[in-house]
Amino acid sequence: AVAKSSTFSSGSGERRCKTRAWVRAENGDIRAVSMFSGMISILSNIIVLGIFIKYKELRTPTNAIIINLAVTDIGVSSIGYPMSAASDLHGRWKFGYTGCQIYAGLNIFFGMASIGLLTVVAVDRYLTICHPHIGRRMTSNTYVSMILGAWINGLLWALLPITGWASYAPDPTGATCTINWRKNDASFVSYTMTVIVINFVVPLAVMFYCYYHVTRSIKRHTASNCAEYLNRDWSDQLDVTKMSVIMILMFLVAWSPYSIVCLWASFGDSKKIPPSMAIIAPLFAKSSTFYNPCIYVVANKKFRRAMFAMFKCQTHQAEPVTCILPMNVSQNPLAAGRI
Repeated sequence: AVAKSSTFSSGSGERRCKTRAWVRAENGDIRAVSMFSGMISILSNIIVLGIFIKYKELRTPTNAIIINLAVTDIGVSSIGYPMSAASDLHGRWKFGYTGCQIYAGLNIFFGMASIGLLTVVAVDRYLTICHPHIGRRMTSNTYVSMILGAWINGLLWALLPITGWASYAPDPTGATCTINWRKNDASFVSYTMTVIVINFVVPLAVMFYCYYHVTRSIKRHTASNCAEYLNRDWSDQLDVTKMSVIMILMFLVAWSPYSIVCLWASFGDSKKIPPSMAIIAPLFAKSSTFYNPCIYVVANKKFRRAMFAMFKCQTHQAEPVTCILPMNVSQNPLAAGRI
């Protein structure tokens, strides 16, 4: 019996050593990826803000939402990546309890704000294309209110774990701080389920509803025999809508692993969560910070032209007035009735 116990202990210790060795090896790769991604993200999002600031024709209500998205990306990149990489290098969480609360709180804040802003973009596309008579009545104050709502929602959910509903703690790898999913008590489960419903399921439902009806409206419009109605303003609307849809799909890619980990910790055994998933989930959640600028370039011709003009040190030539109407204003063919 003693021999069996000794053999079992030896096997368990060996497995633990292998796990720690695996984590150390993986952390080296992840540290390099985090540092590279963080630098690319900060640089690309600063370029995005510079383009929007320099060229007045890009300062539309919809693009104001995109500017705020770029700010959330810069926030995550400038705080999340450097602190995570430094802790990886140190071998454990390096910034103490207060640093953990600030790091995790700001990541939740910017992350939830980003989700809210993507929902605002979907609503904007829906009203602009499906209900242009309502879209025309939306003022700057309307957009400011929706954008502020997204930021306030993010702040609320970031502060709640600090005030006692759930809590923040370093993850098992020590590389990041996040919701303490290892302590899967009633407080953690209730907070996690509420966040997933309010900040994941509901936004996705709104986005899918909006883009489903937007897609139907676009098909009806382009299938009509009114070719002269397919003007540049309509083309710009399609560009912005295509960009928004891609951003939503990438949002799913980014946040789904993290949601799976939280659900697993809530209803399963958190100790059985593989180290690989514990590391990859928060990394995926941060990944949107560097691919959003790529989406702007690939899916939006106006933005792409402005970016090339800025890199060539050229003054971006404004298009005719009929071609640069704000994104919430449709020209006569679209405003003639409900699409």
